[in-house]
Amino acid sequence: MSLAQVHYTSAAPGDEETAGRFTAVGPGVSGALLAEIEPLVRYELPGGAPDRPSDGELRALPQAFGYFVLSDGSRLVARSAPVRDAGGHAGPGVRFHAHAVHLPPGVPLPGDRLPVEAWRSPHWVAVTPGGTIPDPLTLPPGPAAVSEGLDDFAVSRGPWLAAVLADLRRASDAEAPGGMPVVLVERQCADVARWLGLASVTLPRESAERLTFTTYTRRPGSSASRVVGVGPEDAGAARAAGLRVHECAGSPPAGGGPADAWAATAARVWRSRSPELFREARELPGEPFAAGPLAVTALCAGIELGPDGRAAAAGWAADRPYALDAKRTGQLVEALTSPAVDDRTGPEFDAAGRLFGALEGRCPASVTAPLAAMLVTEAVRGGNGSLELPRREAFAGPEGAEVAERLGPEILTELADTVGARSVARTVQLLRVARLLDVDGRESLPGVVDRLAPALLAEAAASASHEGPPGFAPALLELLDEQFEVRTALLGALDRIAPEDPGAVARFLERVTLPFTGTQALPHLRMCAEVPEAMATLGGDRAAVWHRVLRAAGLSPFAEPLVLRTAAGLVWEDRAPTVGEARLLLDAATSDAHRAAGTWARLVDAALGASTGGTSAAGTSTGGTSAAGTDEAAGLAHDLLRGFPEEIGGRERAGLHLLVLVRELRTGAPEPGWAERVRTLCAQAEPVEPALRERAHAALVERLLAPDRPGAELYDFVHGDDAELIAAYDRAARTEAVRARLRTQPAYAADCFTVWTAHPHAGRTWPPVAAALLDDVLRPAVRGMSAEAVAEVEETVGRTGSSGRADAFRDWNRVSALGRLSRRIAGRVRRG
Repeated sequence: MSLAQVHYTSAAPGDEETAGRFTAVGPGVSGALLAEIEPLVRYELPGGAPDRPSDGELRALPQAFGYFVLSDGSRLVARSAPVRDAGGHAGPGVRFHAHAVHLPPGVPLPGDRLPVEAWRSPHWVAVTPGGTIPDPLTLPPGPAAVSEGLDDFAVSRGPWLAAVLADLRRASDAEAPGGMPVVLVERQCADVARWLGLASVTLPRESAERLTFTTYTRRPGSSASRVVGVGPEDAGAARAAGLRVHECAGSPPAGGGPADAWAATAARVWRSRSPELFREARELPGEPFAAGPLAVTALCAGIELGPDGRAAAAGWAADRPYALDAKRTGQLVEALTSPAVDDRTGPEFDAAGRLFGALEGRCPASVTAPLAAMLVTEAVRGGNGSLELPRREAFAGPEGAEVAERLGPEILTELADTVGARSVARTVQLLRVARLLDVDGRESLPGVVDRLAPALLAEAAASASHEGPPGFAPALLELLDEQFEVRTALLGALDRIAPEDPGAVARFLERVTLPFTGTQALPHLRMCAEVPEAMATLGGDRAAVWHRVLRAAGLSPFAEPLVLRTAAGLVWEDRAPTVGEARLLLDAATSDAHRAAGTWARLVDAALGASTGGTSAAGTSTGGTSAAGTDEAAGLAHDLLRGFPEEIGGRERAGLHLLVLVRELRTGAPEPGWAERVRTLCAQAEPVEPALRERAHAALVERLLAPDRPGAELYDFVHGDDAELIAAYDRAARTEAVRARLRTQPAYAADCFTVWTAHPHAGRTWPPVAAALLDDVLRPAVRGMSAEAVAEVEETVGRTGSSGRADAFRDWNRVSALGRLSRRIAGRVRRG
């Protein structure tokens, strides 16, 4: 069919009434479409254009060649070219002529060509014809002129190639945002057309057809095209408008290429002058812009690619192992494993590992052997701990023997190194590779597992903030599944260190389920594995958890004392047992077993920790431990001192003796000198637990406040001048229990008077405290007594002391009576 052609000519220079006019319009182009076409075909001279250009300068001015989609779905291919004004008017002497071809919706270009191929059509005209002219889109057979020399152009634009192709691909997307064109800065508009020629070869047909463009404009920010070309003088304005600008006319860009693997691969294909590979790649399965098919095609053609391209090729082939024939599969493997490649990355090795897994068993061993060798070499020399390793069968042939001969000494040397730091993943990988290559590492295995076992716990603890198992877990479990001797040695090493930190081992086993269900005893590991479920099932009953965990060991504490340490560490970890729990622990084995396990120290902590609570000397509650509980702790302390006389020393020994003394003060008859012993033991137990000190002081002063206390002990107490003890005595004497006894027992009141008036010069602390007790405690009690009771107090003071002491009491009491009498008289005077 014949396509409608449109001609538009700008106004003559100096004519300011109109911008231009249509000089010829073919059939079917409506006035509404003409209004839409006019701004698309207008032309603006570049800055600095000569007023009256010579023929050569006129030919050097840019031509705007464009492809546009109109609002009704039709398309327009147009060329706007500067022409000399023949009218002789003053001014620049240049106007422009636009020649366009209108394509109705759904009508392809003649010969199913792409619009950019019409760039050099010989049928574009610069004047309005007087008759019918050939359709500029009807091109002669063969490649269009714009396709000629594309290889050379691509090589010359190598530094920009990948970035521009990536942007042209995005611009061709059906969902590409409008109003944000890609700007190509070139000195010649023909080079912009060549960029579009590159895109038409590189992109799929439907994507290339979506690329609307113009090869030259002065106003890129207002262009509706997806790709626009500008001269260097307009690059700044395009960048200021926020557009994506490629200055291909300037210095090459600094830095590396983009992360777009497809674009980088396409650029390498062009620089290798192999554009026919784009068509071959499109015949392979995959997404239109997936890097894999193009990378595979390029590698099979001998084109070197970067790490991203090689990884894309290996990943694509791994997902489609049947997509390539045997020849291309061999070419791909050869390219991926080439010794000349020295920039392989982790993702590339991972993809190569997946490819090996996909090809193994489907291809001859001679094809997959280079991949296997490359993978294990990387595992040993590159330190890639997450690499998926081949199976052992891959190294059964002569290729495997060659790799083992090359890598075996390196593996054994590193495994034998006990100085350098080595991660768990690295050790596991070396052990697995050693087995793959049948490298005998039995001599170094004990040392390896002795280092590996604590490293497992340390790395797992360091990653405790992350959910799930640690990163090395999958490879570790594969190692233990593959190698019985390693599993046996490693589990044994973990079992040996479990008693030292059973909590860490238990937390590790919660995240990594080790296979220790075989015939190995492993009592400590079994206990560590049992404790989480025991805790969840039995809750806070730690005694029940203790029994269950101990049973899980499968060994008696008498046969293996260390199970006591492991069980205690699991159940109580960083806490001390209660006295009852400590008694349970003590009775579970002999003192020799506890001595070997070191659990006697936990029992000491339990006894000393149980001293918290009870009733203070002031009569106030200090916790939840009753006097009976303190006696139980004292009983435990007594047994510990008898059972571990050599092990317990220092402050712990003093603290336990203090506990025993507290019980004797409260319930029995301690050896003489107990007042001094309390002071001495508190000093030896420093830093003594505050509650234990308080209970010791309380027991001492309560005994000193008793009527039957020995005088020698009271003398030692008063003359010891211990401020803390005297303060505790003062608090105890002021309690309601003492006050009630003073009010109701004249003999007790007489005894207290005797004590509180004795020793007036015993140090600095006692005299003021005794005087205050006389005035604040005893005087109110005596004041409330009957005359008979007061007389009994006076008589008792004289009988137990001396006549002078009785006179002292009468004088002390008379002062009190006179005080009362004077207060009564003063009251009557005020009332009168």
